[in-house]
Amino acid sequence: MNIERINELAKKSREIGLTEEEKLEQKKLRDEYIAAFRGNLKQTLDQTYIMDEKGNKVKIGKKK
Repeated sequence: MNIERINELAKKSREIGLTEEEKLEQKKLRDEYIAAFRGNLKQTLDQTYIMDEKGNKVKIGKKK
């Protein structure tokens, strides 16, 4: 993933605009970044525990 390229495209978009190819590249890079971010967050949450009122470690799960 290339954060620098995402930032370059964002700056160019604000200043002079993007070609259709650059817009597609920007969308692809942003989608990859978001997927990686979500994956890292899920991995972190999968390894997170909380203490219940009785002092037991409880793995957090999806909200029902």
